[in-house]
Amino acid sequence: MSRLALSDADKQARDWFVHTAKSLACDVKVDAMGNIFAVRLGRRRGFPPTSAGSHLDTQPTGGRYDGILGVCAGLEMLKVLHEEQIETEFPVGVVNWTKYALLPGLNLPKHAEMALTSEEGARFPISMVASGVWAAEISLERAHNLKEVGNGDRTIKQELERIGYLGQMNASYEAMPLGAHYELHIEQGPRLEAKKHKIGIVNGVQAYRASSSQMAKTERYTVDSLWHTIVVKGQDCHSGTTDFANRADALLTAARLILHSHRVAARRNALASTGIIRAEPGSTNTVPGRVQFSLDMRAGDDRVLMELEEQLKLDFDQIAKGASVDSLNDGAVSGRPCSVGWTLDAPSPAINFDSECISCVRQSAEELLGNQPADLIQEMISGAGHDSVFTSRRSPTSMIFVPCLNGVSHNPAEYCAPEDCANGAQVLMDSVLRYDRLRQVAAPS
Repeated sequence: MSRLALSDADKQARDWFVHTAKSLACDVKVDAMGNIFAVRLGRRRGFPPTSAGSHLDTQPTGGRYDGILGVCAGLEMLKVLHEEQIETEFPVGVVNWTKYALLPGLNLPKHAEMALTSEEGARFPISMVASGVWAAEISLERAHNLKEVGNGDRTIKQELERIGYLGQMNASYEAMPLGAHYELHIEQGPRLEAKKHKIGIVNGVQAYRASSSQMAKTERYTVDSLWHTIVVKGQDCHSGTTDFANRADALLTAARLILHSHRVAARRNALASTGIIRAEPGSTNTVPGRVQFSLDMRAGDDRVLMELEEQLKLDFDQIAKGASVDSLNDGAVSGRPCSVGWTLDAPSPAINFDSECISCVRQSAEELLGNQPADLIQEMISGAGHDSVFTSRRSPTSMIFVPCLNGVSHNPAEYCAPEDCANGAQVLMDSVLRYDRLRQVAAPS
C-alpha cells in the first residue's frame, strides 16, 4: 500500500473517515495541520474526550496495518457505542493524526513520488510532525513550510490546501484538548509473536533525537535513539582516468563510516542503521564527490547513546581524513581526504506513559484473555516513535500492541491476523470505557 500523507489517496481515506464519523453522530473538527478529531458526546458536556488515535497515511511501500489498525479500531468502537446506544459519562473520540514524512534525499519510485502529513516521516522531513505541532513541540510555521523530499518542492501547507484539509481550528492541545489518548498499533517487531503473546502493554516509548519505574518486568527494546543526516564531501572525478590514490571518493568513505558505525554500536550493545543514501552527481563513470546518508542510532540508555555518538563523531572525522580506524583500509588503497558533517534533525526524550492509562489497558487485557493472562500479555517499551509520544506530553496516554507476522512492518508483507486485530480492538474499547469510569470517580457530578 502507498498512501502517503496529503496525497490524493490520503484525501480519499480522510473523506471516508469524516463520512464514517459523522454517520455515527460524531462532531468532526480539522485543525491547521490536517489532524481530524471525531468526538461523540457524553452525559457531561464541555469536557475533553477520551480518545483513540493513530494515522491512516503510510510509508512509500508500507503495510495495511501500521496506524490504520488503530484508526479503524477507534471507529469500530464508536460504531459499537452508537449501535448499542451506550452513553459514556464523558465525550469519547477518535483522532486521525497526520503522521508520515521522509528524510531529505530519498529517491522514490515514480508511483510513490506522487503519493507522498506525517506520523513517521514518509513525505516531509519530520516524523510525527502534526501531533508535534498539536503538543506545541514543533512550531506551526516550521511545519507548514516543510518541503517534500524527492523531486517535489511542495510544502505541507500547500498540500493541505490542495486536498481541502487545512483546517481553521488552531493545531493546539489548548484548542482541542484530549482527556486521554489510547493508541492501538501493531508491534512492528518480533517479540510478541516469538513468545506467543497476544497483547503488549506499552509502558513508554524510547527517546530519539531525529536527524535527516514500572520497567522491572518490562520487555525492553531500547530507550534512546539519535537520527542524524551525515554529509561526506570529496571531489567528483572520472572513474576511468583517476587512480585510487588520487580520488577523494565520498561514497567509499561513506561505506566505511556506515560499516564502522555498525561495529562500534555492536560493541556497546546498541544499534546503528542507515536507511537512506544519496550519492552525487549520480553518474556511472563519475566517482561521487558528495554523499548524504541517514544514521539512526539507538541504545538502552542516555549514557550509552551519547558515548556512541561522541565516539563516532571522533572516528568519522579520522576515517574521512584517511586513517585506517579499526583496520577499515586493510587491503585498500588510501586516497585523498574527505570531510564529514553531522546534522541532528529533531530530539525527543524517553517517554513513560500514564500509570492509570496503563492500568486500564492491563485490566482490559486480563479480562479479555481469561484465566491465565500472564501467559499472553507482555509489558513493553516501544522501539518505534508514535504520535503517542507527543500526546503524552499534554494528555494521559498509553498504547496497546498486537503481534504482526515475523515482526515485519514498513513493508507490503506486513500482516496482523484477524483474531489479533479483534483482540486489540476489544482492549482498546474496554480501556477507553474504563478510563471514562475513572474520570467519573475523579470528578463526581
